[in-house]
Amino acid sequence: MLKASESAMVEHRTLAVKEGLALSIARGLRQSAREGVLYRALEGRKVQCVACGHRCVIYDGMPGVCRVRFNEGGKLHVPWGYVGALQLDPIEKKPFYHAYPGAGALSFGMLGCNFRCPFCQNWQLSQVLRDVVATRLAGFSSITPHEFAALALRGRAKVLSSTYNEPLIASEWAVALFQEGRKHGLVGSYVSNGNATPEALDYIRPWVDLCKIDLKTMSGKNYRVLGGRLEIVLETIRQAWARRFWVEVVTLVVPGFNDGEEELRDAARYVASVSPDIPWHVTAFSPEYRMADRGATPAETLIRAAELGRAEGLKFVYAGNLPGRVGPFEHTCCPGCGAVLIARDGLAVRRYRITGGRCPDCGEAIPGVWWADGEAPRHLAGAHAGEVRAGRRAPEARR
Repeated sequence: MLKASESAMVEHRTLAVKEGLALSIARGLRQSAREGVLYRALEGRKVQCVACGHRCVIYDGMPGVCRVRFNEGGKLHVPWGYVGALQLDPIEKKPFYHAYPGAGALSFGMLGCNFRCPFCQNWQLSQVLRDVVATRLAGFSSITPHEFAALALRGRAKVLSSTYNEPLIASEWAVALFQEGRKHGLVGSYVSNGNATPEALDYIRPWVDLCKIDLKTMSGKNYRVLGGRLEIVLETIRQAWARRFWVEVVTLVVPGFNDGEEELRDAARYVASVSPDIPWHVTAFSPEYRMADRGATPAETLIRAAELGRAEGLKFVYAGNLPGRVGPFEHTCCPGCGAVLIARDGLAVRRYRITGGRCPDCGEAIPGVWWADGEAPRHLAGAHAGEVRAGRRAPEARR
């Protein structure tokens, strides 16, 4: 097995589909898979997957674009019964800033992705069976829904999160986990690239309440480089909001890729056209994976992007990944009177003042999914008076 520290010395070569199918990791994933729900059978033992916007038509014996949903005998088999990564995170890491502040989120990742982003910071998971280095690093652990929910309860998590790679390609498994969690009052969430279908959104909606969606660029050409289509992501944001998911949108601001003023303004304008209540996070890129040829995003760029978002009518704009360097854009402020309602330092909640979903100073309603009276974790009890930690600082998990 190749060590992560050695990966930089190995070429990130793209695996051919049949080359990947022959590897032991692919055989292991096939053995743990089971028949999915998000597909339709076609003539000639072909199937069409509807889990994501690619809507792959898949021949018998072959996988879809994601490399982990595959046709076997005219039936679509999907990821099941394992996790590729598992960690208890602060919910602010997802990031959700308007849902259960300070909560723990038991977060799991699978293997594979329907995109091929060259700046992916979780490429060791997402690019398995597509990238030779990721595939050599790959591993996974079996788990049951009961075991997963028990871990969440033991860790006092409130939220369950499908994250690190693309959740849509393992939606059947995520729903199974979230169904078990719901029995215990746990909340399901997706951290997604937004390459969804109406069928997938309808399928997950009874079990997923929170949805973070990446808006990676406003350029159709750039989206094609990533392996997606801009129009599908834009429609996913609109459709998710219409279905009453709690939606937060994230744009990773990459120098020389999507950091132009007009593009950032266009992104903010689109989010505001869906609803000015949707939080927009502009986050800092760091050189990673196949895009190590440029520097990290300066704090000044994030501040400028956040100011553009405010100018386009968004009520809640946040600048992320650079704690202490982006001024007021770490905090949640009342759009009515300007009072700081949630003060943050990176992943730490320092002050929490929202009461009954409203600003305690002027009564303005603050959109989000807030703690019910008496439900907030004990470590928020003193948030009016002093420092409150949202959990141990964890590594970033941007994709």
